[in-house]
Amino acid sequence: MEFRIADTFTGSLARLTGEEQKAVKTTAFDLQLNPANPGMKFHKLDRAKDKNFWSVRVNDDIRLIVHKTQGSLLLCYVDHHKKAYDWAERRKLETHPRTGAAQLVELREKVQEILVPTYVEVAPPKRVAAKKALFAHLPDDDLLGYGVPAEWLNDVRAATEDTLCTLADHLPGEAAEALLQVATGGKPRLPQLTVAAADPFLHPDAQRRFRVMKNVEELQRALDFPWEKWTVFLHPDQRQWIERDYTGPARVSGSAGTGKTIVALHRAVHLARANPNARVLLTTFSETLANALQARLKRLVGGEPRPTERIEVYSIDAIGLRLYQAYAGRVTLAGRDVTMELLREASKTVGGHKFGLHFLLTEWEQIVDAWQLESWEAYRDVARLGRKTRLPEQQRWTLWSIFERVRAGLKGRNLITQAGLFSTLAPALAKSKKPPFDFVVVDEAQDISIAHVRFFAALGQDRPNALFFAGDLGQRIFQQPFSWKALGVDVRGRSRTLKVNYRTSHQIRTQADRLLGPQVTDVDGNSDVRSDTVSVFNGPPPMIRVLGSEREEIKTVGGWLAERAKAGRAASRGRPFRAVRGAI
Repeated sequence: MEFRIADTFTGSLARLTGEEQKAVKTTAFDLQLNPANPGMKFHKLDRAKDKNFWSVRVNDDIRLIVHKTQGSLLLCYVDHHKKAYDWAERRKLETHPRTGAAQLVELREKVQEILVPTYVEVAPPKRVAAKKALFAHLPDDDLLGYGVPAEWLNDVRAATEDTLCTLADHLPGEAAEALLQVATGGKPRLPQLTVAAADPFLHPDAQRRFRVMKNVEELQRALDFPWEKWTVFLHPDQRQWIERDYTGPARVSGSAGTGKTIVALHRAVHLARANPNARVLLTTFSETLANALQARLKRLVGGEPRPTERIEVYSIDAIGLRLYQAYAGRVTLAGRDVTMELLREASKTVGGHKFGLHFLLTEWEQIVDAWQLESWEAYRDVARLGRKTRLPEQQRWTLWSIFERVRAGLKGRNLITQAGLFSTLAPALAKSKKPPFDFVVVDEAQDISIAHVRFFAALGQDRPNALFFAGDLGQRIFQQPFSWKALGVDVRGRSRTLKVNYRTSHQIRTQADRLLGPQVTDVDGNSDVRSDTVSVFNGPPPMIRVLGSEREEIKTVGGWLAERAKAGRAASRGRPFRAVRGAI
């Protein structure tokens, strides 16, 4: 018997208390081990339109909704008694006639009215112009191709800007995403057509919401972290970039919440499983992020020792230091305080200029040290991308006189900077006949430096599938723009943008998108187009407050959180707001 779980089940499980979840997990394990056990208390749901819906008693109040056929058992939903029954009576499991994907469809006749939630009461205007129907021009064939259930076609045709987000909550995920893309000027992916005799659960759109649990260990991982659906369910657009073979370096990008880290994790696991003797490096910008990746990796692979043993997780600086010691010997790194001291001394020695210490430090870190410039000619000719202050040649000469003394000071103390470490390590790796890692997956790649890119180019050595990057050009914080291609990492033609946002509501994402243009382009011409990104859930519109100082921001946000806690709202793993200078 095929034993499956639906994403609606993991979502509903996460909303229960800890004790209730423990009871549900015990029942789920029992169902997987022996669904025919006489001790399992199945109850036929007579009022459900889908006659294969049954409830299973967890305790006096909690009921687990399953869809049971002769050859399969699907865990669909869990809740308190009445809510669980109501859920089942409003849905049916069917195969979409156009796409061939299995869907849990909400019954149209059970939905009284598509209401627009009102979060802020305002006086209605005296005369309101009729809103334009967004999809009236689309033929049935297109709507069905997007996965819209036939009984919802009329509602979709009548949808306006005001009702679309609420309507989307009642539709299967692929249909809601396609409609939101059309409404925002995007072009949905081509419909997946029905394949004769194909299993409807094997359709890419179905695999995003239904997964076969092959053993108790796999079910254990799914139930231990029900709020992190990425451990079990993958969107088709994510899966295709994870499992694809690339002839050279590849990159996925996308705005915050589109699942870039999810893709990076699954990519590392896919490479380890597909290449049983390979070593995989999963790396990211900081030690904190690396620790988070390590924890998520354990949840993803669980009891599979082979992939876990062959995937190493490090911060970029940590793996760089480890490999430098292996390939070049012991090293002492120069801290920023040492660099500041040398810059201060050199600036006083040269004299006769007006350059402040902050400018000298950023010019050193972002240009001279970043590019490892070793001569006046190199500094004179370098393109200072991202630096706002223009420098004529005479000023550059003065600056080089300062930086030359800093370089000499570091050498005299037998110190090396992080950029120097990676720039020295790169040629040593390039000469090695056997690289330390067969594959490298980099998360938060928008913040890697010039020296880091040189390092990764040496690790990859132009091998197929060797380098995979995940990052968001719009979230770059620490680095100035530069050409990856010029440094040996060319992702042109192998760069893709994720379009589905899982973490941010439609209302918050729409507001946040105003901070950036609809398209972000890197120095090599790779474009990240965000205009057709869609969110998979709705929420209240964000509250906008314009504030005058950081202190006022802290006070306001702290007060907002205190009010929510006083009202009984539990702390969340999500991100309820994002602060920018002068506004939240």
